[in-house]
Amino acid sequence: MATDRDRFYEPLIRPRSVAIVGASNDPSKAAGRPQRYLKAHGFRGRVYPVNPGRTTVQGVTAFKSIANLPETPDHAYLCVSTGSVLQAVKACVEMGVPVVSILADGFAEAGQEGEARQTQLAKIARASQTRVLGPNSMGAINCVTGTTLSVNAALDTDRLLPGRYFGISQSGSMVGTMVSRGAARGIGFAGLVSVGNEVDLTVGDIGIAAAEDPGVDAFLLFMETIRKPDAMASFAERAHALGKPIIVYKLGRSNAARELAVSHTGALVGSDSAADAFFAAHGITRVDQFETLIESPPLLIDCQQREIRRDKPVAVITTTGGGGAMVVDQLGRLGIDVAAGSEPLRARLRDQGVNLGPGRLTDVTLAGVRYETMLSVLDAFVSSAEFSIVVAVIGSSAQFHPQLAVQPIIDVDKTLTPVAGFMVPQADPALRSLQDAGIAGFRTADGCAEGVRAVLGTHPPQAVVKTPPASLPLGLSSGPQDEATSLNIMAGLGIEVVETTVVAPRKSVPANLLFPVAAKVLSANIQHKTDAGGVRLNIPDIASLEMAIAEIMCSASALHPEAHIEGVSVQPMVTGVAEVLVGLTRDPEVGPIVTLAMGGTLAEIYRDSAVRIAPVSEEAALSMIEDVKGLLVLRGYRNLPAGDVKALTDTIVSLSRLAEVPGAIVLEAEINPLVVRGEGEGAIAVDGLVVLGRSPN
Repeated sequence: MATDRDRFYEPLIRPRSVAIVGASNDPSKAAGRPQRYLKAHGFRGRVYPVNPGRTTVQGVTAFKSIANLPETPDHAYLCVSTGSVLQAVKACVEMGVPVVSILADGFAEAGQEGEARQTQLAKIARASQTRVLGPNSMGAINCVTGTTLSVNAALDTDRLLPGRYFGISQSGSMVGTMVSRGAARGIGFAGLVSVGNEVDLTVGDIGIAAAEDPGVDAFLLFMETIRKPDAMASFAERAHALGKPIIVYKLGRSNAARELAVSHTGALVGSDSAADAFFAAHGITRVDQFETLIESPPLLIDCQQREIRRDKPVAVITTTGGGGAMVVDQLGRLGIDVAAGSEPLRARLRDQGVNLGPGRLTDVTLAGVRYETMLSVLDAFVSSAEFSIVVAVIGSSAQFHPQLAVQPIIDVDKTLTPVAGFMVPQADPALRSLQDAGIAGFRTADGCAEGVRAVLGTHPPQAVVKTPPASLPLGLSSGPQDEATSLNIMAGLGIEVVETTVVAPRKSVPANLLFPVAAKVLSANIQHKTDAGGVRLNIPDIASLEMAIAEIMCSASALHPEAHIEGVSVQPMVTGVAEVLVGLTRDPEVGPIVTLAMGGTLAEIYRDSAVRIAPVSEEAALSMIEDVKGLLVLRGYRNLPAGDVKALTDTIVSLSRLAEVPGAIVLEAEINPLVVRGEGEGAIAVDGLVVLGRSPN
């Protein structure tokens, strides 16, 4: 029985026959390029140009329509105008074409009319067996078979370099960039696909299929957004199981989520932080430099197949003090420790006549740049098990005498420790020799350092967190809930909340309050109470409280005349070791995320936060606490009293359960502040906010 992969992957990347709909007789025009490229790069399949106005296109018999073709092509590339796309796709569907790629733009990116057009296209795809790539797609390229269903001008190159990487890009032009920049380094590709708007086939869908390809060792992704995160997660899980790393360079650092959010959490966490959390949760390596995307795969491939000693430092061995110092500096900037070899290791080298100087940088310049010397030093460091990774930095000899210091990088036995190289001069042949040997070679010090961080910072995909289903009180309406209701929801999760007394408008203050107290306006329509003049702290007695309530009501009513004010909530003042923010939001790309940060009204200014995909495990919650620098105080920093880390951990886990509520949807939930008391004394929610959406059912 044919699987979905069988139906689309081979026709997408290894078609036996292709149709170019709208093919131009002018090979210099965009619509004429695919046919020219197919011929230039040796495509051995059958090519059917479709052009109703010609009998031949570029010397090949042309056909008036898809329906007139002598066979059903495996893959049709539509080079027609935007207005003709839907009709052409329907014709392909009627003929049973397995894969259709669409070059034209003017769809979801082009306003309401384009959105409507893309909606129609999606309906056609869903109702058929035809899989659609694009629209806005530069098509698909197979550097092994010469399949070049693309208009990308990078294909004007004389030769496509075949390889074992698979590139997937949401930007069409970046496919060509991968081809050209890779070729300059001796890096080839098995396949490259431009997904465009992803109306049907997404990055995840294609990745899942390509992961099973024995000719693919790693994936290089250029992304602007995350569509179908479930498919991306499945892709990541399968690729990891097969030992094939996924490396992503992602744009799209958007503030949209901050603008839409009403909580401090929403203002604190943008989609980019959510994307970071998503990639980390699924074992996907994110890099900040395009150079690293291209150059780091050999190191990541190597490290997927072994246990990395992440608790060990990195060794930097160099034939140039300045070049080595550049790498050490960049590693330090990324928080990666660099160390010299132990005394027994150095003694072993002294016995071989190699004397190393002091310091973290292992500079062999004075020992002489010779093959035997470099090989001895590399072998000693690699076989010592003292390091996580060994980086070899080679100076001028890399350009003109690679046999002296580059060849030892290739020849050393790397069984115990992975090795990477940084060529300080422009040394393309040396980089290609490293690439051919399956060793990562870097052109820049910062790219090299980021490649090392990529290995040390990437972990296997996390197991799906199973938590007890959360429930909400009955009768709640959608939208923001007032503080009392929000704290009630938190209490239902098992979170300790502060005792709250609600004083309704024109009602007297209870006489049994314990002072000092805090007073806050109570309204579902006023989330940022401080900004509305709706908060008073450390109120010492009833008379002061009555005055504070009057001031709060007056200020809140004046600034928010449309708000329904239920009264003022009165709470005892609570103190502890630290105040933190714990929040849950729904990112438009990746779904529910949980955030931990320093609490209070200045949370957005500090921007010291940790983000994870929700719900989270206890282990993940503990790692979040480690990530927030300001929470070092909870661990008894400089003999200060330690905080109740266990209580904070439990609160994070409990709040994250609101990511999954049967029959309801929590758009945002936040405790700010959560007062963390002394060790063993718990943590208490002082202020809460919950925003509900419409039920998904």
